[in-house]
Amino acid sequence: MMIEVRHLRGFLAIAEERNITRAAARLHLSQPALSRLLAQLEGAVGVRLVDRSTHHLQLTEEGTRFEQRAAAAVQAFDDAVESARRQVATLRVGQTWSVAAHLSPIVRAWKATHPDRPLTVLRGEDRTAGLAGGRVDVALTRGPVSTGEYRCVVIDDEPRVAVLAADHHLAQHRELHLADLAEQPIVVQTRAGTTTPELWPASARPRTVVEVTSMDDWLVTIASGAGVGVSVVSTAALHPHPDIRFVPLVDAPPVPLLVAWPRRGAHPSVKEFVRIARQATLRH
Repeated sequence: MMIEVRHLRGFLAIAEERNITRAAARLHLSQPALSRLLAQLEGAVGVRLVDRSTHHLQLTEEGTRFEQRAAAAVQAFDDAVESARRQVATLRVGQTWSVAAHLSPIVRAWKATHPDRPLTVLRGEDRTAGLAGGRVDVALTRGPVSTGEYRCVVIDDEPRVAVLAADHHLAQHRELHLADLAEQPIVVQTRAGTTTPELWPASARPRTVVEVTSMDDWLVTIASGAGVGVSVVSTAALHPHPDIRFVPLVDAPPVPLLVAWPRRGAHPSVKEFVRIARQATLRH
């Protein structure tokens, strides 16, 4: 039989109380249950620890020696548990370039409600915002993210805008439709962008796609007039550019904002992060 901490706690209570009835009451056990624990412990160590033959319960010589070691073992166990409770692992939150405006209120809400649980924010350059490489525990991203490998929750949707050079002939319109951009070269950020040619109907997709791999290159390419882009509304505030205009796209579907995390081995604080993210997004 494997000796468990409960056996040691039971024995130590008996040793201190010198009475099984009082020890059982102290541990909120019945007397028979505590007697069984003691018998199991004595059977496991192979010696009698308590002499119950006299009127007053006494420890045997072996029991006296065992008491010291049992007390040290239980104390070490309690210290280890308390240390683990104090040392909460930092929750690493990944973000892609398009979600910073949404992440700030979430982080503030987390720090206000859980000041004892450390959180750090890391920038990810791919659509999983660092989840794929194991750099983060949970991610705020636009996706798409593989639902086979990750759990995902949509916490918001954001409208799309057309992104054009300031001197583009469409830049002065108050609103645009996808069809207005179909004849234009489309600049696509391949690593974490939210737009691909599949956004357009199959019969009216842009024929020219300019691929870039970073946000800076995306902005410069559009500002230079080499093509137009499509992004979310918050991009205008996050990445203002003097040579670029942002025009609402009235018929483009909104872009979901996701919280994603691994299906296996998730950080223990992930569920609480999702709850706070939902609440903070609703209030924001």
